[in-house]
Amino acid sequence: MSGILYTILIGAIAGWLAGEIKRGMGFGLIGNIIVGIIGAVVGSWLFSALGVSIGSGVFASIISALIGALVVLFLISFIKRS
Repeated sequence: MSGILYTILIGAIAGWLAGEIKRGMGFGLIGNIIVGIIGAVVGSWLFSALGVSIGSGVFASIISALIGALVVLFLISFIKRS
């Protein structure tokens, strides 16, 4: 149960930060959590595909999820424009 709460908390932080960095792309609390969780998956996949390790711990998880969430938000904005 604590793993799920940890994932939701990291997702919420990463989604909120991504929404703040990419102005106009905030989706509210639930939307930010979803974007953050998807971003965590994308960030984890992206870093492993590139062979990059940013370490472990809460800070590294947030950075990885944040970068993934920014990629997700970029893709969403690209699809919306088309």
